[in-house]
Amino acid sequence: MVSEREQISKKVAWIALVSNLILMIGKIFFGLFGGSEAVFADGIHSGADVVASIAVLAVVGISNKPPDKDHPFGHGKAEVISEAIVGIILIIVSIYILVEAILAFFDKPSVPQYSALIAAIISYIAKEILYRYSIKQGRKWNSKAIIAIAYDHKGDIVASLAAFIGVLLAIIGNAIGWTFLLYADAIASALVAYFVFRIAMELVKPSVDVLMEKSVDQDLLDGYESTIHEFYQVKRIDRLRAREHGHYKILDVRLSLNHDLTIKQGHDIARDIKNEILNKYPDVGEVLIHINPYYIEPTQN
Repeated sequence: MVSEREQISKKVAWIALVSNLILMIGKIFFGLFGGSEAVFADGIHSGADVVASIAVLAVVGISNKPPDKDHPFGHGKAEVISEAIVGIILIIVSIYILVEAILAFFDKPSVPQYSALIAAIISYIAKEILYRYSIKQGRKWNSKAIIAIAYDHKGDIVASLAAFIGVLLAIIGNAIGWTFLLYADAIASALVAYFVFRIAMELVKPSVDVLMEKSVDQDLLDGYESTIHEFYQVKRIDRLRAREHGHYKILDVRLSLNHDLTIKQGHDIARDIKNEILNKYPDVGEVLIHINPYYIEPTQN
């Protein structure tokens, strides 16, 4: 049975794949025949987006699988891997675009056509709509794969805007005889590379943090601790750790309870604490609780 979360993730990924494919063809065509380095570079960026969308589609089904014998903590990190893949692809694309932009300064600049300008405008509008839709769904379902797609669209927004400004300045420069403005298209291409690289780093850094099992924010840890202390039987929290595992979090807790409690009593208290955390924090997927005996040190006369 496919979950609603998986259905939405696949829907967002398919929309991104089809739209990126159309935009890639259009921008590469009008970039080449419209004489715009920036629009062509943006088209290459969209080509990378197609590959990124395919990568996301490949892992969406995996990430939503329940735990099994080989993966007892679930498959949530598959989304983190897809996030990292998208980021790495964008880094490679940004380097390629920057190199092409630098080389363009050594050639005689061409005069962009209005078709390239229109292509940049259409790309900007389309990506703005896609970004808003994707980021809304990504945050709603706490999906790193969908959020990666959204950030990918965000990169296209700034890239298309930079391409539009570059093409517009080049056209104006050619019309009024300011030939130096013809290089605005190449400069815009370099800006596209910069913005794409920034978006890529926004994806790669958090994905590396998750894969390295960086602790969650202190505010969350304080919230978990507060929930545990709601149970009067807990004498002490000996250790509390939490890490992200894709779209859910895993908690590791060590608690001290009175040493004279029975095993069943300790088990029941741990079960109730676990259920309370799971109910209060829907993004927590697992709570592992270890019980330690608590002794009251005898007073010395």
